[in-house]
Order: sequence, then structure tokens, then C-alpha cells
Amino acid sequence: MVRAKFKVESVTNFANGANINMQPITCGSEENKQFYQYTPGGSLKLEVVNSETAKQFIPGKEYYIDISLAE
Repeated sequence: MVRAKFKVESVTNFANGANINMQPITCGSEENKQFYQYTPGGSLKLEVVNSETAKQFIPGKEYYIDISLAE
């Protein structure tokens, strides 16, 4: 499994959900410096089609993203 840490940069709401734009963490704490060593660049864009789920993504907040092989 790979664990990355991303910060929500923007949330654009629409009728039944939202577009969520996230960037990898680069600074702000010792933990963030460690994540930056392994996920230094890129972006993540999600289109969430459930408005209740979209409410969980708050601009400026940081989130862990866990990635594992789907077998």
C-alpha cells in the first residue's frame, strides 16, 4: 500500500455533487516533510456525484489517500 497526503485546494459544487481539486502536501509539519519526499508533485481531481460525500472535502484541509492494488 502507498499512503499519500493531499490538501484540498478547491471545491466546485454542482447540483448533485462537486469537483474536488487536491495537491500533494509539501510543508507545514515534520510529517508533511516526510510525505513530500515520496509524493512531491502531481494533482488529484475527483468528481463526487453525492452531495453528502462532497461536504466531507473542505478547502484547506489535509487528507490521507491510501492506494493499494485491486486484485
